[in-house]
Amino acid sequence: MDINTFEAELREAVTGEVDFSTRRRAEYSTDASNYRVVPTAVVSPGSGDEVAAVRRICAIHRVPLIGRGAGTSVAGNAIGTGVVIDFSRHMNRILEIDPQARTARVEPGVILADLNAAAGRHGLRFGPDPSTHTRCTIGGTLGNNACGPHALAYGRAADNVVSMDWLAGDGRRFTVADDLAVVPGLDAFTRTNLATLRLEFGRFSRQVSGYSLEHLLPENGHHLARALVGTEGSWGLMLEATVRLVPRSSTPALAVLGYRSMAEAGDDVRNLLHLQPLAMEGMDSRLVDVVRRANGPDAVPPLPAGDGWLFVEMPGETVEEGLAAGRELIAASAALDSVLLPPGPEATALWKIRADGAGLAGRTPSGDQAWPGWEDAAVPPEHLGQYLRDFEALMAAHEVEGLAYGHFGDGCVHIRINMPLEERPHERPFILAASDLVQRYEGSPSGEHGDGRARGELLAGMYSPDAIAALAGFKALFDPYNVCNPGIIVDPEPFDENLRRPAAQPLPAIGGFSFAHDGGDLSKSVHRCVGVGKCRADDGFMCPSFQATKDEKDSTRARARVLQELANGSLVQGWDAPEVAESLDLCLSCKACASECPTGIDMAMFKSEALYRKYRGKRRPASHYSLGRLPTLARLASPFAGAINRVTRKRALMRPLMSLAGMDPRRSMTDFARKRFSKLAPTVVEGTAGDLGSIVLWADSFTEYFRPEAGLATIRLLESAGYTVEIAAPGACCGLTLISTGQLDAAKRRLAQTTRHLTPHIAQGKTIVGIEPSCTATLRSDLVELLPDDPDAAALSAATRTIGEVLDDAVRAEWRPPRLDGVQVVAQPHCHHHAVIGYGADRRVLTAAGAELIVVEGCCGLAGNFGMEKGHYELSVKIAEDGVLRVVRDHPEAVVLADGFSCKTQLAQLGDVPSVHLAQLFDQADAVTRSSTGAAQRTQN
Repeated sequence: MDINTFEAELREAVTGEVDFSTRRRAEYSTDASNYRVVPTAVVSPGSGDEVAAVRRICAIHRVPLIGRGAGTSVAGNAIGTGVVIDFSRHMNRILEIDPQARTARVEPGVILADLNAAAGRHGLRFGPDPSTHTRCTIGGTLGNNACGPHALAYGRAADNVVSMDWLAGDGRRFTVADDLAVVPGLDAFTRTNLATLRLEFGRFSRQVSGYSLEHLLPENGHHLARALVGTEGSWGLMLEATVRLVPRSSTPALAVLGYRSMAEAGDDVRNLLHLQPLAMEGMDSRLVDVVRRANGPDAVPPLPAGDGWLFVEMPGETVEEGLAAGRELIAASAALDSVLLPPGPEATALWKIRADGAGLAGRTPSGDQAWPGWEDAAVPPEHLGQYLRDFEALMAAHEVEGLAYGHFGDGCVHIRINMPLEERPHERPFILAASDLVQRYEGSPSGEHGDGRARGELLAGMYSPDAIAALAGFKALFDPYNVCNPGIIVDPEPFDENLRRPAAQPLPAIGGFSFAHDGGDLSKSVHRCVGVGKCRADDGFMCPSFQATKDEKDSTRARARVLQELANGSLVQGWDAPEVAESLDLCLSCKACASECPTGIDMAMFKSEALYRKYRGKRRPASHYSLGRLPTLARLASPFAGAINRVTRKRALMRPLMSLAGMDPRRSMTDFARKRFSKLAPTVVEGTAGDLGSIVLWADSFTEYFRPEAGLATIRLLESAGYTVEIAAPGACCGLTLISTGQLDAAKRRLAQTTRHLTPHIAQGKTIVGIEPSCTATLRSDLVELLPDDPDAAALSAATRTIGEVLDDAVRAEWRPPRLDGVQVVAQPHCHHHAVIGYGADRRVLTAAGAELIVVEGCCGLAGNFGMEKGHYELSVKIAEDGVLRVVRDHPEAVVLADGFSCKTQLAQLGDVPSVHLAQLFDQADAVTRSSTGAAQRTQN
């Protein structure tokens, strides 16, 4: 193949992106599976006609064609050596919703959550809801015959398709529904294979392995569209689909049933199905322990006793009807204990934990990395309990372990297992034995994830030679030249070929971050990312760059993929590689992934480490000096604050100077405080003994040199709450700006100095309270990662708390915060506050004060040095406009709360929006309340 000609032809045919770059190929070299196959190119077409043109060009040049949605396929279904078509970028339109017919017509790149949001306006939804519904596409959902928890009530994806616009591998394009005549030879194929189709396919609801050929049978309506669902793009591509919608259940109740074991939970399933639950999910209690360890005990609502649970959703037209159905279920169950929840935040929090199961199960109880590969087996529900017992015994015999969860009402078990993939893999005997076990229970290796590269080889053990021949014959009718996604179901490759992890080399710690939780190996750490793709979901802080650009390059997952390729060494080579710089450039280092990604990956840490390794001992970019060493520069500038402020306000003068310093000249400098916090604090501290004990207030560099008023308000507030406040001597710096620019040797020296500075207070049993949330979070997280062997650093990290946390303690001790009744507060949490510590304490304190709280669920876009640097301004503005600035404009009468100095700066510079620190808000509560009351009265008049 002439690669230049091939590329030129693709570019002429496609209006969207055609990308042959090494970085892009690295990003798409895997999905959410164990496999690594580097594509030739990635194409993002804009229409079905363009997809047809790409297929024609690929066929001429004999290049495979692979369809891809969000890339959340777990079995290697969406990777290959040829051209990967990314439908999510441009072919993502909801073309029509017909509320009367209860149907929707959609393109393949439509995100399932977006479809449900649009259908929800008519009281409808798409029935199947895989756990990745916040980012997976309808094309991938149909491609894998996905199901999700509510398939128990609404069926699989195949059961909810009406028709499809289909492009076959041989280039024919037709509409498929319930007519076999559109494909010559298909009716004869069906008649020839009647006995095989009736005896071997469609034996139970979660038999997803292979093709769903049972839909071709006359008794099943000759439904070709349904037979095409679950074919994983292996003999054609869906260009458009009409799908069935179902009414939303308005007020379902959640019953959580506790059992002694997961197997006993499985035993009880058959006793409960007659009550027609909407969903019945199994959950190992140890998965919930992962959430508690990561996010604190308050992250999980109360659960019943037991080591295994069933989460059962019961329907009801009213809340009471749903609860009554839940009580009937509990009475019929063999559960040891139970909890019944109405619709609301507690039920939502539990369903979220279940949705994050794939990531939460990524580590075993012993701390090993756990992998997919045998994560989707299903058996008829009546066999589930005994199957789980035998499967546990099988894992013990092979000396592996994993945490089970899944769609127990349908007999589908998800689990990730600590197979030794880091070395040359030895998983073949286990996988073959697991396949034999599931066959003994008349089950299927795949219950909803499809076969892909992980299970295609196992089909020969599940089906007879006649059935295997039928699979091949069916594909040949549509894709005789094997253009579409070859090697996954028909003539599959061995399941232990092209594994990603064994090909990666170690990247041992070299003096920057310790990566202690991963044995001191950065390679292990970046391989925590298994591709679940939650960074593509629009439902939290993660990932602000992707939400702004919608380009896979700017997702946490894609950055991890590039770093994984660096560990591999064959595609991306060295820390100086341009692919690494391009991939990490637009990472805001917000740390949201560290808390929101269920795998716990921390891309901010990886970016810092990458900069450290790239520039260690070398000349750095100008912004690393101007912004990375800001605390030092601020200390030197402080005595001349007035004069410097007059100069920095001269925009014509500052633009070229800022450009030389590596900053965007459209930004402006923040004024230095005329008096440092440490000079002002002694005039405020009363020194009275408080009932709640003594705390040490630590003023970070931002409070010390730029925002002392927040520190002074903190003193007054904490004393009024009942604390004795002592001010730490100036000079303790967390080194955050050094960390974010990868100057880790200097950061470690600074942190060691700060630890020595504050340790005497800790030795006296005192709590360190931070004012700036990003700096406080640094002591809570990065401190122990950079100084892992220093027990004083660990003690300092454990003793450091936020203002919100100590005020929350005071409220529990019956302190009454200043009243904010009727005050609408728009709160922009700092990203590091959200990610490392959580905003729960602040939320509780503000609620206790009577505030009407609106919390912005996303980054402000400045993110420390990021938004100030050249090349980042446009993205920084877009994130702010789509997030906090939009919320502020929607609530013009609200007080804006921004504890983080970055957030305050962004609001002021981009929106001319004044904001206050939490301490200032309470310190000024009387004035704020009067102002809010007056505004409300003016609005009424």
